[in-house]
Amino acid sequence: MILDDFIAYNTNGLYCRYADFYLDPQQPVENAVITHAHADHAVAGNQNVYATEATLAFMELRYGNKKAKVSYTVPYHTPFNIGEVQITFIPAGHMPGSAQVLMEYRGTRYLYTGDYKLQADATCEPIEWVQADVLITESTFADPNTQHPDPVEEIKKLNDIKINILLGAYSLGKSQRLISMINQHAPQKTVLVHHRIMPINAVYKKLGYDLGAHQVYNRKLMKEQREYVYIVPPFTFDSYIRATGVKRLFASGWKNLQANQQDTLFISDHVDWNDILEAVKQVNPQQIWTLHGDGRQLKEYFKNDIFVKIIG
Repeated sequence: MILDDFIAYNTNGLYCRYADFYLDPQQPVENAVITHAHADHAVAGNQNVYATEATLAFMELRYGNKKAKVSYTVPYHTPFNIGEVQITFIPAGHMPGSAQVLMEYRGTRYLYTGDYKLQADATCEPIEWVQADVLITESTFADPNTQHPDPVEEIKKLNDIKINILLGAYSLGKSQRLISMINQHAPQKTVLVHHRIMPINAVYKKLGYDLGAHQVYNRKLMKEQREYVYIVPPFTFDSYIRATGVKRLFASGWKNLQANQQDTLFISDHVDWNDILEAVKQVNPQQIWTLHGDGRQLKEYFKNDIFVKIIG
């Protein structure tokens, strides 16, 4: 039997009262199940944290000994229990260590996706599918009008730009994916990386990911025109709004984050509309619960076939 209140939001985040744990809590809590290490999903100061090895490694880099009082490293496909709920991490394809959370309670299976993507990505584990009675999916881009282009074709746009490029990207996950893709699909480019991104790259290396050739940024280099691509975090990208002699691009699935309408680079680490429909097909749920976005379009689309509940 599906329990309508199996998880629900409270002031600390998404809570399972049947076993007293939170999924990606927004405030420090007693028991936190963390899907991945992005700051909007992994906060410091929790008492007990359950996460994959890679997620804990990135949290260690960001938070040090404040990442948790007690950390439990849980491999993919290895069930563990909190109270009466059995939990299993399933690869989510979002970034290294990202996990969907399969929760089994009294014969019913609930699958929380966290952030996930279906596109191929050499810098993280590919998504895997399991079936569940309830699919609890992020709905960041749950709009029929949002369909992300082929990321390889997007990155190949850089081949046609013969001046230096200032490329804005989130430091964890997106930057590393871009380094790898540029090396593979625009190999004549020389990749320069902001110094704050380099420690993250070092964690990737320890985890076994070879990103390809790149070097830390040197101001003297960017004064030359040698097809450099300088990858910078958002705050640096915004501070260079008046930069001259470079092409400014920002890699994102969001239209409002593109540098301008002519110079776009739509590379997203989230599912789009068609991806969510594929997830529904693969998981084959009786119900869909949506969060982290707007689930109204999904509710309308499945109104005659699958019950859709918007929980956040």
